[in-house]
Amino acid sequence: MQKSGFLALAAAMVALGSGAAAEAKTMVIYAGRVITDPAKPAQGLSTIVVTDGRITAISPGRAPTPADTEVVDLSDKTVLPGLIDLHVHLTGDPGGDYRNEAVEPDEWGVVVGVKNAALTLKAGFTTVREAGSGQYSAFSLRRGTAQGFIEGPRIIAAGPALSIVGGHGDITGFREDVHDVLDAGYTCTGAVECAEKVRKASRAGADIIKITATGGVLSQQGRGLEGHFTSPELQSIADTAHSLGLKVMAHAHGARGIEAAAAAGIDTIDHGTFADDNALKGMKAKGSYLVPTLMAFEGIRERLGKGIYTPTVENKIRMTLGEVGKAVTRAREMGVPVAFGTDAGVFEHGRNASEFALLVKAGLSPREALASATTVAAKALSMEDELGRIAPGMSADMIAVSGDPLSDISVLEAVDWVMVRGRVAK
Repeated sequence: MQKSGFLALAAAMVALGSGAAAEAKTMVIYAGRVITDPAKPAQGLSTIVVTDGRITAISPGRAPTPADTEVVDLSDKTVLPGLIDLHVHLTGDPGGDYRNEAVEPDEWGVVVGVKNAALTLKAGFTTVREAGSGQYSAFSLRRGTAQGFIEGPRIIAAGPALSIVGGHGDITGFREDVHDVLDAGYTCTGAVECAEKVRKASRAGADIIKITATGGVLSQQGRGLEGHFTSPELQSIADTAHSLGLKVMAHAHGARGIEAAAAAGIDTIDHGTFADDNALKGMKAKGSYLVPTLMAFEGIRERLGKGIYTPTVENKIRMTLGEVGKAVTRAREMGVPVAFGTDAGVFEHGRNASEFALLVKAGLSPREALASATTVAAKALSMEDELGRIAPGMSADMIAVSGDPLSDISVLEAVDWVMVRGRVAK
């Protein structure tokens, strides 16, 4: 045992038995194998100490503990950092009719979100980025999971997406008078108005700004998948968000729309379906992450031709499916960071980990795929000192699986145990 590790474990064990730490909640976890960081070799039998929601020590072997200490025995499992999904829609389920927007209240999204938050956590995802919801539904879920009122992951919430008038993200497919009633107030035209809407989203409580930089596959607007915002509008959004300490995530499919978003300094390009070399060069130059959401297209493929989507949407689906995954291959070759995101809600929540096999099929190694959902995703959130690794001081977000995900990535599709913020999921 290294001296620093021994001292940390000794301090943790002393705290267990000290009167001064009587109110601290401490748990000891015995792990058969530990992946502390996908970039490092796995460790063998280890003892992990968690106190008040944080990892306080990790050491080799099975350390003795006081008799009254809560112990979790995972000596036949591989323990690794909790997984991060950077693109989910907790408040929605797949295959719903777009006209439900005129029928269902935002409060129903919270009910659906409670269900989906639990499914997501049980699948091993301890942090998610909620990529678009009703005005306050995701914020309510964020508070509920943080305070432990409901079971679910840590939620980084965007709230309603910013879009152009009539574009993807705006209410479309209804009469104009209905559009006016349903409008959430986050469309913008021109750099000044777009800056105002970023500030409005920040005031409402957004953790991140979500924009729809290009057309989308599942919306009723049928004008292709290329760029929506002008370059001055994109620059205004990025500059305003960054001045407020917020990052920007961009739904983006078309190559030129991706290139324009990257040039403006947008932090993550989500989907990135038609990203070509010029678009990826622009992303690399600006440090933009690619969040591929390959599982979204699996969910769409499963529903194609079954009367679920309108003809407008089906046409866009058919022009897209042949390109899925190609951008991941090119991004890896060109050194653009690939971060994990699924677009859960387009497919059933809880299937998020199926994205790993698709990333490996697109060219990532199992180690790179795991990093995309841990260390890389944490860095994309600027939370690398909080999430994505098992180390003293980090949030106690961990999962356990049978088998070795570094040799067989599919084992992540069956998670046996989950802890988030030091709380064990039921």
